[in-house]
Amino acid sequence: MNLLENYSLKKLNTFGIDASAKYFLEVNSVADVQAFLEDKKINTELRLILGGGSNMLFTKNFDGVVVKNCIKGIELLKEDSENYYVKAGAGESWHGFVMNCINNNYAGVENLSLIPGSVGAAPIQNIGAYGVEQKEVFFELEAIDLKEKKSVTINKSDCQFGYRDSIFKREAKGKYIIASVTFKLFKKPKLNTSYGAINQEMEKMGVKEISIATISQAVCNIRKSKLPNPEVLGNAGSFFKNPTISAEQFQAIKKKFPDLVAYPSDVNFKLAAGWLIEQCGWKGKHVGNTGVHKDQALVLVNYGNANGSEVFELSGKIMESVKEKFNVELEREVVVV
Repeated sequence: MNLLENYSLKKLNTFGIDASAKYFLEVNSVADVQAFLEDKKINTELRLILGGGSNMLFTKNFDGVVVKNCIKGIELLKEDSENYYVKAGAGESWHGFVMNCINNNYAGVENLSLIPGSVGAAPIQNIGAYGVEQKEVFFELEAIDLKEKKSVTINKSDCQFGYRDSIFKREAKGKYIIASVTFKLFKKPKLNTSYGAINQEMEKMGVKEISIATISQAVCNIRKSKLPNPEVLGNAGSFFKNPTISAEQFQAIKKKFPDLVAYPSDVNFKLAAGWLIEQCGWKGKHVGNTGVHKDQALVLVNYGNANGSEVFELSGKIMESVKEKFNVELEREVVVV
């Protein structure tokens, strides 16, 4: 276990924010996590578990220990007549895992292609895109309880998945380091092309027969056309959640704004946060070293020298203007440190 001090996190968060950690270490196995927990020098420090850093905004240096989860490995545990049970280390890249599934014809995650971040972060955030959420293929995960210093298995119902939400963002926040996640994937694909522009993109691609590979490629094409590459322009993808409102509130807003973009969600409606932000005039706007992306109003960007506080302040101004215009509360999707 190699413990580093005053370690720069600039290359470990996709916003490219120049923050540092008092202590920093990488864990590559459950044994590494156990060794970290037994280390008397740092086991009383504040802890931050870091995956791919793609959903993180550092507004200051971290006065504690940042643990970078690098636990790797992908294996087929078992299969039955309908499903494959595939286990992936928490430190695997999410998109790398998706590509592994596509190559092996394991269906269920193709709509989640090109989402940045790690496998271990997927259940924490209950990532979702193009009509599919991670919870639909989640089976169980293995984690290390940081207080009890032991490995535990956590099943789907105990994760309490919601929209971009799970128990790991609430009661269990900071309680575990996730070691691996097991997914229950399909032998017979349930092809989902109804959301967004997937069908149009496949037409453009000249697809004759829809498959998980063609859906994955279409999703990748769409994401690349709409979202900036964080290696070129610092960002954390969608900065805000799509707000959910009642049918009554939806009708009231729709009356004033007939072009309102919304999707039915149970008895409520989910509004397109990007559309709301765009209507408030933020799309493509520069504010100092930060701003709102020109092609996607949900994405806040770092033009090179922004600090986290600048980005945070910009997000607050956007939230205020959406509240003022539509009487709708936006919620940040990124983790603010």
